Amino acid sequence: MFAIMSRPARAGLAAGLAAILPALPALAADAKIDSGDTAWMLTSTALVLMMAIPGLALFYAGMVRKKNVLAMMMQCFAICSLATILWMVVGYSLAFGEGNAVVGDFSRVLLGGVGWEKPFTLGSGDGAVATTIPEVVYMMFQMTFAIITPALICGAFADRMKFSAMLWFTGAWLILVYAPIAHMVWHPAGWMFVLGALDFAGGTVVHINAGIAGLVAAIVIGKRRGYGHDNMAPYNLTLAVIGASLLWVGWFGFNAGSAAAAGGRAGMAMAVTQIAAAGAALAWMFAEWGMRGKPSVLGIISGAVAGLVAITPASGFVMPGGALIIGVVAGLICFWASTSLKRKLGYDDSLDVFGVHGVGGIVGAILTGVFAVGALSATEATPAGYQGLLEGNAAQMITQLIAVGFTVVYTAVVSFVILKIVDATIGLRVADDEERDGLDISLHGETIQ
Repeated sequence: MFAIMSRPARAGLAAGLAAILPALPALAADAKIDSGDTAWMLTSTALVLMMAIPGLALFYAGMVRKKNVLAMMMQCFAICSLATILWMVVGYSLAFGEGNAVVGDFSRVLLGGVGWEKPFTLGSGDGAVATTIPEVVYMMFQMTFAIITPALICGAFADRMKFSAMLWFTGAWLILVYAPIAHMVWHPAGWMFVLGALDFAGGTVVHINAGIAGLVAAIVIGKRRGYGHDNMAPYNLTLAVIGASLLWVGWFGFNAGSAAAAGGRAGMAMAVTQIAAAGAALAWMFAEWGMRGKPSVLGIISGAVAGLVAITPASGFVMPGGALIIGVVAGLICFWASTSLKRKLGYDDSLDVFGVHGVGGIVGAILTGVFAVGALSATEATPAGYQGLLEGNAAQMITQLIAVGFTVVYTAVVSFVILKIVDATIGLRVADDEERDGLDISLHGETIQ
């Protein structure tokens, strides 16, 4: 996402909150596309797509039981295809059309009017955000975000949802939940953008969104057969490690690509991404080592992903020291959420989508308000940049909490309604014998030999 989140205007409070000028410089009318920035964004787009397929597909497939490996890969691949078409038809328009404070419009339906010959400006008026890349590249970059977010959710209900129900839920969720949240957070007309919520690359839009939806889905659909007494150990941790590694590498496109330019801020985003992931991996590993006597492969890769999640909203706003703290805190809290909290509350989130993405996203979004360094986002229009609590801007913490709270409530309510409608029409869950036999053979007629 663009690294140009707004903050509440300090002057003219009587007139209310207003969007600030973008951090990127305004382009002259005759400005040309910057080939370096465009090349970096094309590369970042490919990296983020790699996170979903094959990265997430392998990561999730390695953590389910053998009888559901192909079904897990199938879900990720199908979501990639479905989200692509929906984004092209209406999703991009609803997320990034001018619209209003809550949702976009239909000005880009079927990608009508999306240009490729000149630099793209998002929004209009004083709050417009100017870039040095063509809109078609920006659209593609955002498409990969729209692909991986619903794909993350399917890990929460792994092993037990109908494939048809998963498709209907994903389609409705992308349009009714993802697109409005993306518009509110990232479009200059969106109310969370205007409010001043800082989300560099998707802490709210991607991770809290997916994590909360996953938790709601896991609760609504119910626990897996045999949960709590059957052996549900991962089928192949080698696949999971390969998938996690692809996620880690691809995350550089996710975070550093969100600078929308090949510059110093992208470089810092890349650096803090690496640091936070490593810090969280070690924190989870040592916490598990101390509590269980042995450090596990599943633990260290889960910790790394938790750190990547937590640094996502902060990656364009914090320095290395803040990134290390964010990573360590996320590793410890997500370990607790995926073990102790999960057992205490009794829900069956199969692959810990809530514990890692939901909780990690919340941790990262809140700590962005603590560690944001103004110098990273300072411009002529905003010389102080976007400062956090440690630089004396306590109000940013309040803003972050409001954004987190709204996202949690909106996503939970709308996801619940979608799930109940799907359940009432075609049913959410496979039959008991299909679940017992495994989704590979019962839904797709295939097995791993």
